[in-house]
Amino acid sequence: MNAVEEGDLIVRREGAAGVIRLNRPKAINAMTLEMSIGIDAALDTFETDPDVAAIILEGAGERGLCAGGDIRGLWESSREGGDLGARFWRQEYVMNARIAKYPKPYVAFMDGLVMGGGVGLSGHASHRVVTDRTRLAMPEVGLGFFPDVGGTWLLSRSPGEIGTYFGLTGQTMNGPDAIHAKFADAVVPAAEWPELREALTKVRKGVTAADVSKLISGFETGETAGPVAAKEPAIDALFGFDRMDDIFAALKRDGSEFALATLKTLNEKSPRGMVVTLKLLRLARTASSLEECLVREYRAALEVFRSDDFREGVRAAVIDKDRNPSWSPPRIEDVTPQMLAPYLAEIGADELKFS
Repeated sequence: MNAVEEGDLIVRREGAAGVIRLNRPKAINAMTLEMSIGIDAALDTFETDPDVAAIILEGAGERGLCAGGDIRGLWESSREGGDLGARFWRQEYVMNARIAKYPKPYVAFMDGLVMGGGVGLSGHASHRVVTDRTRLAMPEVGLGFFPDVGGTWLLSRSPGEIGTYFGLTGQTMNGPDAIHAKFADAVVPAAEWPELREALTKVRKGVTAADVSKLISGFETGETAGPVAAKEPAIDALFGFDRMDDIFAALKRDGSEFALATLKTLNEKSPRGMVVTLKLLRLARTASSLEECLVREYRAALEVFRSDDFREGVRAAVIDKDRNPSWSPPRIEDVTPQMLAPYLAEIGADELKFS
């Protein structure tokens, strides 16, 4: 076991595996800009190291892989008119695209909480392992934001309107529902992970993705659908619209317990955030690549960073924790096309680029 770096990020080689461990357990491994840069550097090292056959991504502690990005830091920079958002998201989104194309098997252990930026680190991996303790979510609309880190690409490729539902409500997926939504590949009981992890450190040089899939299959439960999957017919009927007004109207018309509970959840979210999210999800359906979605997400993220809704959403959820945000505008019908346009506009020389 050869440690390369300690602190908020632990990078080491264990046998044939290059291990990347997020190491902020008290913050459920929330990712900072420095951690993101460190992960990129680790991927550089492991890609060219002939003794590293596969990558293992994991989180320290028992609470989860990663609860997302360092929202508090972004909030402070936004309030001060800083540029942390532009720097953080540019670094993060380019890394997300890199993970999706990484030439060696990349195994993400998605135990416990996996949210926001944690999905960006794991959801694009070649091998995505969830557990009986996984709680995966893209809750950004509750912060006046939208599902980013390639979330619009992933959600738009979930079956039916499942991705629309998860993206707009921010509801949590368990392991089997993450499989159904195409955010993960295998459910492995958390108790089995140490043995699987040990096996991954002993794979041979030149191991293929298929070889790693076969190895993981010896530990997985075979579950492929959870409680939300059972509601897919209702979700398809209620969320199969391109306008938030129509989704709200369908939920009100339906009047079922599920529809009313969903309506209550949506009424707590940022109206502007929901409209932006739905538009990005619909555009993502016709996207030809993850990179295309990330370019669009970066444009929208810069606009979010400048917005009152983002600062208010983070204040209510993270800073003051009063859970009572004052959204601007406060109603879905007040979100105009003119308000939406800046989130989609091209940004010239500042566009996200992939080397």
